[in-house]
Amino acid sequence: MKRIVVVNCSPRVGMNTGTLVREAGKGAEAEGAEVRIFDLYRLDNVHGCMSCFACKLAPNEGKCVYKDGLAEVLAAIREADGAIIGTPNYLGDASAGFRALYERLIFQSLTYKNEPRSYNERRIPILFIMTSNASEAAYLPLGYRKMLGDYEKTLEAFVGPVKVMISGDTLQVKDYSRFDWTMFDPAAKQKRHETVFPEEKKRAYSLGARMVRECRQGQGLFGNGQRPNDGELIGE
Repeated sequence: MKRIVVVNCSPRVGMNTGTLVREAGKGAEAEGAEVRIFDLYRLDNVHGCMSCFACKLAPNEGKCVYKDGLAEVLAAIREADGAIIGTPNYLGDASAGFRALYERLIFQSLTYKNEPRSYNERRIPILFIMTSNASEAAYLPLGYRKMLGDYEKTLEAFVGPVKVMISGDTLQVKDYSRFDWTMFDPAAKQKRHETVFPEEKKRAYSLGARMVRECRQGQGLFGNGQRPNDGELIGE
């Protein structure tokens, strides 16, 4: 049985990011995978890299040894056949929770040697989901495509092949009347959430299922393994 780890890097478990990563997890389960879900903001004492460099010394090369809430997540990913990681876009970047996971996940594999560059010899596919108030069309002019591309490039180098899914123009709050937010059309936001977001849930489900199918078939590339050009659509 394939093992898939799902990590929600949003503090709001039941909103956009949490919903989509869980839908992807359901798709993986439908293909027979064993799925384990972590809500990062519900874990205790989550920290970014502590710069102790223990992961560069025997017998722990390639393994973060810091014991906090992330330790169990990193251990689960180390044994998994694939990972589904989601984060909201906060101020033009990933959430602080994602950054903590990213630092610990990547730095443990970095050798600081010309060859090999990575301690990680067991590469796994990653579905990386980002949700945002900004529309997907705004990602290129705002520089968000480059930000996502940088994460994708590093994750591919040290963890495994990456598929990125963007869900933009999301519903930020359930009741816009509580706020004096003149930038938004609450009715349009709600309509999109009721008509478009369900299709994005289906897309996440499909991508989760696809990850497991490709793992089972031994493809291990989660698509063609090629990164998109800057002007291309990153999601499907």
